[in-house]
This record gives sequence, structure tokens and C-alpha cells, in this order.
Amino acid sequence: MNKSQISKKHMMQKQLAQRWCVSERTLERWRIIGWGPIFLKIGGRVIYREEDILTYEEQSLAVSTQSRVAPSRNLPSLS
Repeated sequence: MNKSQISKKHMMQKQLAQRWCVSERTLERWRIIGWGPIFLKIGGRVIYREEDILTYEEQSLAVSTQSRVAPSRNLPSLS
């Protein structure tokens, strides 16, 4: 599988690192300790599915540093 065969619904490690402004090494470390989105490992390559990235981002929503937002809960209005 080469880069041109990866659909827009999948991201390589480098693409996800750029999206989140973290290093590729950070993503590697997170995989080792079980953090971050689930991933596919095919032929030695790590691939992230877009749906898993979006799910992880949704689960990571927070209104403060003390708590997380439930996915079905709306954020409070600023007005």
C-alpha cells in the first residue's frame, strides 16, 4: 500500500501529527502507553481511520481542565 492508495478516510502518522501539531514521536509514545485513537497496523505501517480520529477528538472535548464533556452534551453558551 503506498500513499496514493490511502483514502481520504485514512491518515498516516505524519498527517495526524500535523493535524494535531504534535510530533510523530509523541504519537508513537501514545500508542505504546495506550493513549490516542485506535489505529490499524498493516504491513508495519500505522494508519488511523478518520472515524476513529473524530471519535477520539469528540471524547477529548473539555469545558475546563477539571472535566470532560459528554459527547451528547452541548457546550455552554458564551452569551
